[in-house]
Amino acid sequence: MRILIGADTFAPDVNGAAKFAERLAAGLVQRGHEVHVMAPAARRKHGTWTEMHEGEPIIMHRLHSWRWYPHPWLRFALPWRVRENSARVLDQVRPDVVHFQSHFVVGRGLAIEANNRGIRVVATNHTMPDNMMQFTLIPKAVQPRMLRVFMKALTNTFLRAESITTPTRRAAEFFEEMTGITGVHAVSCGIEMANYSPNFDPRGENVVLFIGRIEVEKNIDWLLRAVARLDPALDVKVEIIGDGDQRSNLEALAHELGIRSNVHFAGHVPEEYLKLQLHRATLFAMPSTAELQSIATMEAMASGLPVVAAHAMALPHLVHDGQNGYLFDPADVDQFAARLTDVLTASPEELERLKRESLRIVAAHDIQRTLLTFESLYRGEPVTDPVTDVASAANGDSADSGR
Repeated sequence: MRILIGADTFAPDVNGAAKFAERLAAGLVQRGHEVHVMAPAARRKHGTWTEMHEGEPIIMHRLHSWRWYPHPWLRFALPWRVRENSARVLDQVRPDVVHFQSHFVVGRGLAIEANNRGIRVVATNHTMPDNMMQFTLIPKAVQPRMLRVFMKALTNTFLRAESITTPTRRAAEFFEEMTGITGVHAVSCGIEMANYSPNFDPRGENVVLFIGRIEVEKNIDWLLRAVARLDPALDVKVEIIGDGDQRSNLEALAHELGIRSNVHFAGHVPEEYLKLQLHRATLFAMPSTAELQSIATMEAMASGLPVVAAHAMALPHLVHDGQNGYLFDPADVDQFAARLTDVLTASPEELERLKRESLRIVAAHDIQRTLLTFESLYRGEPVTDPVTDVASAANGDSADSGR
C-alpha cells in the first residue's frame, strides 16, 4: 500500500506521539509498504525529501513551520495553509490511506482533503485534553471555555475518520466519553522487543530511572520529594533522561531537598546512553497522571525493569501492583517513597521475579501485532483489537482492574 501519515509532531521531536509515528512509519516500510509522512519542518528548510528513521527510508513532506516559543521545542505548521498543503501532498502522493496522529493542524487538513477525494482515513489520538492548555498563553479563567472549543474541533476532525484508535482500552473509553464517538479501537503503540534486553546481574547500586519530557504533567517533583524521604543508607541515585521547561525548577528543587548530588539530569541522549541506563537502573519510575500508554514505561519493561507508577490513566494497564512493580496514589509522596523502598530493598530473588513479570507483561505489546492491525484498518477490514491486558500471574485477573 501507499500510506500517508500525518503528524503535528515527528522526529526529531522527543515525545510519545512523535516516537510512535516514527516507529509506525519505519515498521510499515520494513513490511514492504511505500510510506510518506507529512509533518512540520524541524527547521526553516521545508519541502519533500527522504529521511532515515529507525534505519528505514521515509519520504518526508516537511511543511513550513513556526516555532512556538512558550513551548520548549514545538514547531507547528501554518493553520491557514494546511488545506492547501494537504491538497498538494495528497495529489502528489495519491495514497491508498491517510493515517493522522492528531487533530490540531496537519490532521485536520488531511482529513478534510482526503474526505473530498474519497481516500480512506484512519486516525489515532495521543492527546489528553488537560495538556492542551499548558502552553497556549490563554488566561486560566478562559481556559475551560476554550477547552470546550478545542474538544468540539477534535470531535469534528475525528468524525472524518473511518476508524479511530488510541493506545489502550482505558484511553479508548476516555476518548469515547469526552467525544461521544463510539467504536474506538485500542491498539498498542507497540515496542520492538528485540531492541531491548534485560540485565539480571547482581545489583551494584540503587538507581531510579525516569525517561520522558520534563514538563508539569509528568510530576517529576513527586519523584524527587519521594527520593528525599528514602533511607539515606540506600544511597539512591536518580537518572532523569529528557528535557523540558521544568528542568531548571527541578534542579532547584533537588538542591533544596538536599539530594542534588544524587540526581543526574541527562537531557536528550543518544540511544546507546539510554540503553546503558536501562541496564544500569534498579527500577523505573513514572509519576505522570496523563499517560494514554507510555512508550517509555514499555521500554523499561522490555529491559526487565520493575516499575513504580502513579495509579492514573493507562499506567495500571502496564503496571500490575505487586506483580511487576507497584502503583501509588497520585500526589501521595509518602506512599510513593514506600513503594520505591519495596523495590530497592527487595531480595535478589524478589527483584528477579519483578523483572521477569515486566518482560512477560510487555511481550503482549510487540509492535508486529500493532502493524498487522493497522494494515487491516488501512484496507478497511474488520479487526479485533489485539489483547494486551495480560492476566495477572498470581490469580489470572485482568491487568486492567478498572474494567
